Amino acid sequence: MSFPRTTFYREAKSSGQKRKESEHVQNVISLRISDEEKKALEKLTKTTSKSISDIMREAIDLWRSKQRKLSQDFQSKTSRGGNYESTCC
Repeated sequence: MSFPRTTFYREAKSSGQKRKESEHVQNVISLRISDEEKKALEKLTKTTSKSISDIMREAIDLWRSKQRKLSQDFQSKTSRGGNYESTCC
């Protein structure tokens, strides 16, 4: 089932102003997390006044930024002929 792409507006929790989403949001993802992770997300929603979806979008953006930086560092070091040791895992 496909839904039409529409820009939506939602009420910001911390202010009475409406904000426009810059991207069309239409996909729903189900995610299994531990009780501890759920409690951490719930705490974040209360302390930041953001929705779980907003927090997860930010987490994805941060992860992508980190991956781009790691990729750039790798390309920079390998183009100079240096050794590159992985900082991941």
